[in-house]
Amino acid sequence: MADSYAHGQRDGLRLALSILAVEEAKWSALVGESPSWRTNATRAVRLKTLQVAQTRIQTALNRLTPKDPGSIDPELAAAIEKAGL
Repeated sequence: MADSYAHGQRDGLRLALSILAVEEAKWSALVGESPSWRTNATRAVRLKTLQVAQTRIQTALNRLTPKDPGSIDPELAAAIEKAGL
């Protein structure tokens, strides 16, 4: 796999992580706010789905990241810290 291609893949995964983090924050604030139990249950399921997707993307990102701790891109490390993972 070409280095620039792998870098592009990692950039895409970092973008997906940041989008999921924003969506998770939005839905976590809404869980339990509605008087309707059905709406609250739907919101809880959406939140859990976002959390699972975030974990799966983080796993894929970890597989694409070089194993040597000294070679991890500082931008990548900052994005992971920003996402809270």
